[in-house]
This record gives sequence, C-alpha cells and structure tokens, in this order.
Amino acid sequence: MTTMSATYKEQARHGALPETTHDELARQHFVRSFKEYLVGAIHPGLETAYEKRAKPTFEAEHQREPETMQEVGTVMKQDSHYQAWSSLLRTSQEMMWSSAQIPVERTLPSLVGNARNTPPCGSLTLDPKLMTPAYHTAVDIHCQPGGYHTEYTEDDVAQGAIYDRAVYLYAMGQMGVNNADMGDSTVAWLQSEYPDFVPEKILDMGCAVGHSTLPYASSFPDAEVHAIDVAAPMLRHAHARASAMQLPVHFSQQNAESTHYADNSFDLVVSHILLHETSSAAIKNIIGECYRVLKPGGLMLHVETPPYEGMSPFETFLFDWDSENNNEPFWRKSHQLDLDALASNAGFEKPIIKVMAPSAFQETQRSMTFQGGDFGGGGVWFIYGCQK
Repeated sequence: MTTMSATYKEQARHGALPETTHDELARQHFVRSFKEYLVGAIHPGLETAYEKRAKPTFEAEHQREPETMQEVGTVMKQDSHYQAWSSLLRTSQEMMWSSAQIPVERTLPSLVGNARNTPPCGSLTLDPKLMTPAYHTAVDIHCQPGGYHTEYTEDDVAQGAIYDRAVYLYAMGQMGVNNADMGDSTVAWLQSEYPDFVPEKILDMGCAVGHSTLPYASSFPDAEVHAIDVAAPMLRHAHARASAMQLPVHFSQQNAESTHYADNSFDLVVSHILLHETSSAAIKNIIGECYRVLKPGGLMLHVETPPYEGMSPFETFLFDWDSENNNEPFWRKSHQLDLDALASNAGFEKPIIKVMAPSAFQETQRSMTFQGGDFGGGGVWFIYGCQK
C-alpha cells in the first residue's frame, strides 16, 4: 500500500500559488492520501475481481474470454469491488477540486492583484474576441468546475490557480514539486535522442498554466519560448507563475488549430496531454498547424498517456475509466488514433516518432500502474511526433 512517508514532498511554493490555512492544507493532504490509498489498497483488487469473478461469468455465458474493453465492462461494472473503486475514485476527484477551490476563492482578490503586479518576465497577450471551442464549453473537462476558461472577476486567475494546485494532488506528487515531469521527461528524451538539436524558437500548444512549458525555458535558455492556450485565466496565472520563477515565456491566447504565427516559424512544437482534450476534427487541424509553423528540420512532439494498442482488454477497460467517469469525452478516441495517417495527412513524410519515454522524476517511487484517474502513474510518457 502507498502511504505518506519521510519521502513525502510538498509542491514547491511560488508567488502565484495561493496561501492555505492549516485546515485548508490538511484537507488537501487528506485528498492526496485518499488517492494514494485507492492506488495502493483498492486498485490491486480489481485484477482479482476480474480473474476470479467477472471473467468466469463472461466465459460461462459466451464460452470464450472477453475480447474488448466493452465486453470486460459488461461484467466488471456489475462487480462490487469495481463499483466501490470507481465510486471512490470519482469522489476523490470531486473532493480534490473542492479542496483546491476553497483557498483560491478566499484569496482571489490578492491573487488577481499579485498577477497584475508581479514584475513581468516574458510577455502575456490576450484576445478577448477569441471563441472558446465548443469541446471546452460543452463539458467541464476532467470535472474541474468551470473548466479552463470560466472567469468570475476582472483579470481573473482563479481557474489557473485551482488547476495549479489540483494537478499536484491529482498526480499525488508524482510529477515533481513543480508538476513539470512531462516537460522534464520530454526534454531529457530529446537531449538524449537528438543531442545536436538546439532549438532557437519553441512553441508549446495548450500550455494551461505552463507546468510543462518552463522546462524548455530553463533547458534551452537561449531559445525564444512561446506558449498558447484558449483560456485567459490559465494564461494570466501561467504568466504570473513564470514571472515569479523568473523564466521568460511569451504566453498568448490562441487556438492551436489556427495560430497567428507565420509559416516555418519554430524549430520545436510540443504539447502535453493536449490531444485527449480535443475533438478528432481539432486534432487533425492541430497536427496540420504544427506542420505549417515548423521550420524544415523542425520537430513536432506531442506528449500523452499511452495509446490502447498493445494493452489487454482488461487493461484498456481500466485505463478508459476517464472516458465515462471523469468528464473526458475525447479520451477514448484520442487513444485509438491512426497516428501514422494523422501525420502523413498533415504533410509529414519522415518516420513517425512513437516512443515510451521514461519519467525524469525519480524522487519517489511512482505507481508504475496506468489506471483511471492517474496520469501520473506508469513511470513513462508516450511521445508522438515527427521531424519536418
């Protein structure tokens, strides 16, 4: 069982993160411990439930093993252990958002003032006329109340501040004290596989609050780093956070499907868990936009959780939990994409990059288990991309 121990580390403080009272922090620590308990004590019983009860039930009726995640679901969703795990996991998600919201609501005026007054590093450009895509307005993605884009006050940063803290609780600290493991891991893989590749201009698409953006700014200090998102509250917080950490990034409110940048502008275009939060049509547009803005010889790298290909029906069923239970309507299709065709249809011709890159974060033992509600698990990230 995973427990709180001497290796337990707290999220690194920065000037844009809300202060918490004793009780607010205790509530957040409880949520993290609750999630760790579900991973360590409840999740392992799912395989036993499948092998001992659900699978034999299916075999008795059909005279064969389940062959798809949907067939696994017909019997697993009736099992009491799965029902308990799923219910508790969804509850932990709702508790997580609530625990992150409370201190932000209490301190919002000071957070907004801090974002306005922090000495700027890099830049922030907002576009109040930009339409938020329907795939964000139609549902509160991953159950965050109000999604990424909702604003409650002038110059609002609430959604960004909530997300910043909630990600640390969600991943149970397994993405490092700065929530930067996706960026750190991609940079480490890039420097290992392309040691002579030193980008001068970098674009991070769908940057949210810049957790994964800043590793590029720190690892390539001579590069000009740009980061875009459709949500103004996320970008305001991202800019305040990056400025507090004194890392120059040019944040801009843009849709990754169609940006303002000129053709052949960037040496490196990246994203981090963007694809599973966009529609299939949007993904095609995004890959096409990557091709357009990349310089010849430039690299496109999209970092995600692994595709379903190669997983067993049982593993796929568990990993697909977010599709039906965590407000991730595009999760399933994004994990079943024809990635080769997606790249070639956009114009890429060279060999497609599809690799599992190890996590750069080694301070604590990660769960090594991909499961619903835990993108911090597994100890690896899936990198998909191509060189133009």
